[in-house]
Amino acid sequence: MITALLIAWLCMVSVQLIYVLFVFSRTAFYRQPNPPDSVLNAASSGVTVIVCARNELANLTELLPLLNSQNYPTFEVLVMDDRSTDGTDRYLEHEIGDLSQVRFIRIDKEHEHVTSKKYALTIALKKALYPTVLLTDADCRPASADWLTTMVAPLGNNKKEIVLGFSPYESQPGLLNLLIRAETLFTAVQYFSLALAGRPYMGVGRNLAYRKHLFFANRGFYTHMNVLGGDDDLFINEVATRRNTAICLDPATFTWSKPKETWSEWRRQKRRHLSVGKHYKRGNKIRLGLLSGSHVLTWLLALVVGLVIITKALLHDPLMTDEWLLLLIATALFAFRLLLFWGIVGRISYRLAHTIHWATIPFIDLMLATYYGLAGLKTLATRRNKGYHWR
Repeated sequence: MITALLIAWLCMVSVQLIYVLFVFSRTAFYRQPNPPDSVLNAASSGVTVIVCARNELANLTELLPLLNSQNYPTFEVLVMDDRSTDGTDRYLEHEIGDLSQVRFIRIDKEHEHVTSKKYALTIALKKALYPTVLLTDADCRPASADWLTTMVAPLGNNKKEIVLGFSPYESQPGLLNLLIRAETLFTAVQYFSLALAGRPYMGVGRNLAYRKHLFFANRGFYTHMNVLGGDDDLFINEVATRRNTAICLDPATFTWSKPKETWSEWRRQKRRHLSVGKHYKRGNKIRLGLLSGSHVLTWLLALVVGLVIITKALLHDPLMTDEWLLLLIATALFAFRLLLFWGIVGRISYRLAHTIHWATIPFIDLMLATYYGLAGLKTLATRRNKGYHWR
């Protein structure tokens, strides 16, 4: 049994090493290109910034002035007011006169054939004045007045039609906040790194740019209209390719959000996000499943092997020579993988707004393995949609 456990452990650690060395390192050492005249080429046709909002009055009063003052020659801010009942309609009708770039559309009813946010986004894309759209949420705040300019700069390359951005959460005290920031960082590590490896699979709607024609050429959200969520990652999963997708790691382009403050709110949000993953393309599901599965099993098998070794020692049942050799190799690779993960993810965290402190990464490594294991079990146990809402 110990031989089988050690071989399985070796295999899982080896898979992790492949991901860290050959995939994650792409983001850690990525150099953001700056093609000549890229900004001017993108700016010549203008950009529509889209914000879908439902009962987000307090957030809109803070966000819209920031968007209105972006340093960009030709743009508009289009707010989609989805049946708000908190006074958002009155604010948009009477108090945004000095925000010259902002306009809004009011949605008064829900439609059975499509989820609310996807309907709002579809209408926004139809009504957008410009051929490039940049998406964010009402609870986000751009890091600078150059957010728009820098996010669309990669579209100056005519082959690029999608730009994936980063949206970190604010740092607050407590374990929940640490977990939220760690999970957000590692999700970004995955979608940035796989995009750089030629396998883009998702983006986040809090910070995402793409060409409007790409949306309509692929029939928008047609294949997943009734799937709650997925207006960002499922759409990108369908249309992104190695040729048409770029990433942006410039700190000026980050959009900051306030995290959930209670475990129940966060669990509800994560259940909604995890339920979307089953609709990804098969290749994406295999790659992500192999990544998260090997992460979980690397730590789980380390624990099991340790317990078996201790038990055998207490029973005075020594290991055979071959077993000792396997144990030494597996332990050495596990330690190497731990240090490599620490260094690579630590460098990425440094580049992505110091999302988590480098000294916490070994703990984060174990915490994420535990989280992915529990989330996987929860996903397998969940048989039906429980009526989540997009906001």
